Amino acid sequence: MEWLNYHHLFYFWLTVKTGTVSAAAESLHLARPTVAAQIKELEKSVGRPLFEKQGRGLVLTEFGKQVHGYAEEIFALGHELREFIKTGHQGNRKRFVVGLPDVVPKHVAFELLKPALHMKDRPRAICYEGKLDQLLSDLALHKLDLVISDAPAPPTLEFKVYNHKLGECGMSMLATPGLAKRYKKGFPQSLTDAPCLLPTDHTAVRRSLDIWMDDNDIYPDIVAEFEDSALLKVFGQAGEGLFPIPTAIEGLIKKQYGVHLVGRIPEVLDKFYAISAEKRVHHEATLLVVKQARNKLFDV
Repeated sequence: MEWLNYHHLFYFWLTVKTGTVSAAAESLHLARPTVAAQIKELEKSVGRPLFEKQGRGLVLTEFGKQVHGYAEEIFALGHELREFIKTGHQGNRKRFVVGLPDVVPKHVAFELLKPALHMKDRPRAICYEGKLDQLLSDLALHKLDLVISDAPAPPTLEFKVYNHKLGECGMSMLATPGLAKRYKKGFPQSLTDAPCLLPTDHTAVRRSLDIWMDDNDIYPDIVAEFEDSALLKVFGQAGEGLFPIPTAIEGLIKKQYGVHLVGRIPEVLDKFYAISAEKRVHHEATLLVVKQARNKLFDV
């Protein structure tokens, strides 16, 4: 392939971004067959399929995912170039690309990344959410500068990444004022039969919570389980149950969601890691994130 048609690549990228060929065609003010034909031309030029059928829809092939990653970078740089041409500045700002699994609380992610947003030569922060295994694959391919996780990268990976422990803290159980008043007395035994909202059981903190509850003969009424920590808090704010959060952000959550403390569980530790593709981190923003987290956000 000597020449890549960037119009075709853009149609492909927009299809992934909007979710369907029809949505991309509508955004481009083109007929759906036109966009579909251009994507077929791109597949023909690269020699491999970018999409495959799944049910009644299309999903990216593994090769398509890789091509999409490059397309993301190409059009992000194009956006920066247009900004530079238009304004005369900011066009060459360094990028700081971070991967975040859904299970990492958004407030923790913000507190961890905040130092990078206020450094002297602050980069353009780009945050992606996804499954940890996919984020680690992207990290190994240098599509990401950093992954922040609640667990270290597993040792069974086929590629090499490095774990940098940022810190750990206990858990705080929060609830709406009425529920907090009801279950605060006699905590933590009061959690038995109490309506609780918990992370899903594949998360590290949920496994620790389950062990702690078993050891203390505590059997809550688990109303719902969530992979997305933000959704868990929304349900908690609505009064659907008590919910755990890292003690490091207890004050922020109480203020934002109008909830009260039921009790703290210092025995259950929520741990956070920065995972990099390098043993010795060189990216200035990553270095600052690790340093500030260890010195200010967590007690380690």
